[in-house]
Amino acid sequence: MKIEAEWMRGGTSKCWVFEAEHLGGGASLDSLLPRVFGSPDSRQIDGVGGATSTTSKAVILHRPDDDDIDVDFTFAQVGIEEASVDWGSNCGNCSAVVGLYAIEKGWVVPSGDVTRIVTRNTNTGQIIVQRVATPAGALPIVPDAKMPGVPFPGYRVGLGFQDPAGKTTGTLLPTGSVTDTITAGGTRWTVSMVDAGAPVVIVRAEELGLDADRYDSWQAGVELQLDTLDQIRRQAAVRMGLAPTTVQAARAIPKLAIAAAPSPAEDGSDINVMMLSMGRPHPALAITGSIALTLAARTPGTVLHAMTGSGLGATLKLRTPAGVIETWTEDHDGALLVGVDRTARSIATTIIHLPEALGTAAEASLAGATQ
Repeated sequence: MKIEAEWMRGGTSKCWVFEAEHLGGGASLDSLLPRVFGSPDSRQIDGVGGATSTTSKAVILHRPDDDDIDVDFTFAQVGIEEASVDWGSNCGNCSAVVGLYAIEKGWVVPSGDVTRIVTRNTNTGQIIVQRVATPAGALPIVPDAKMPGVPFPGYRVGLGFQDPAGKTTGTLLPTGSVTDTITAGGTRWTVSMVDAGAPVVIVRAEELGLDADRYDSWQAGVELQLDTLDQIRRQAAVRMGLAPTTVQAARAIPKLAIAAAPSPAEDGSDINVMMLSMGRPHPALAITGSIALTLAARTPGTVLHAMTGSGLGATLKLRTPAGVIETWTEDHDGALLVGVDRTARSIATTIIHLPEALGTAAEASLAGATQ
C-alpha cells in the first residue's frame, strides 16, 4: 500500500493527517494504523510513530454532507507497546491542524483577517469553531505565532468548543455529584469527575503528598504514584459509565488531572495542574482536558472551584509543565464557546509505504469509530 499523508504539529502534539478516501485500501483501521505507526514496539522503529503518547496520533478528515459543517474529523490515539487504537475521545491539540489543513488544501477559502472554519469531531460529536489567522485574506508567508511548550512558531488557531459539556457521557457531571470518594491504594481520595471536551477525573495535589507551593517538584512525586493514579482513573471510568469494569477501562479516557491552587508568592496562574496522558505525566496539557478543567472551575462544589473561588473572569490561567495556558469562555450565537488558542503548522507531505496486506474493510472500521 501507498498512503498519502500530511505530518503536522498541532499545539504540543504531532499528528499524522489522512483524508478518509486515502485509507480505503481494504484494511481495518484497527489493524492498519498500528502497523503504519510501527506498533507494538516501544520505539515504533518500523513505522511513523514518535514513540510517545503525544506523537502517536492520527487525524482522519472527511468532507461532510452537512452544509453547516466545513470539515468532519476522526481522532485516533495509536498504541505504542500495544497494537491498538483508542477511538474513545478527541485530542484538542490535534484538532488545531484541521482548520489549517482545510485552508492549505483549498477546502476552505480564507476570508478576512481571521478565517472561521466549523469543524465536527466524530468521536464525540463536538462542534469546534476554529479561527485561523489570515491577515489580508491569506495565511502569513512565515508563521509567527508562539505558544508555551513549543520552541518554534506556527499559525495561530483558536479552538472554540461549542457547548462542550457531556459530549461523551451525556452530562457535565456523569456521577451526578460535584465530588466523589474513590478508594485506591488503601486510601480514600476526594475527586471531581467532569465531562467537557473529554472526561476528566481531578485529584487534589495535597492528597498525593505533593507540595502545593513547589510545583516544580511534582513530577518526581507523581512518577512514584502512577499505579495508584491509574487505579483512581480506572475506577472513575466505571463510575462515569465509560467502562463496565476497571480492567476494561480505556488507556486514553478518562484523563486524570492533579491540581492545586498556586502559592501566594506565585503570579500568573489561577490553578497549577499536571495531567496524565496514556499513564504518564503530560509534558504540557491535553487541550480537551483544559476545556473540562475550565468548566469544572466554574461549577460550584468541585475540587477546582474550591481552589479558584467565584471570582473568575472570562479567562482561566492554567500552569502546566510547559508554561501557562489560558482558556476563555464566550457566548456565540446563543451557544457557549469554551476555547483556547494554539498554533499549528505542516511539517511534511509524504507517501507512507506499507508492504503488508492487512485486515478487512477500513471504511467499516472508521464507521464503527464514529458511532
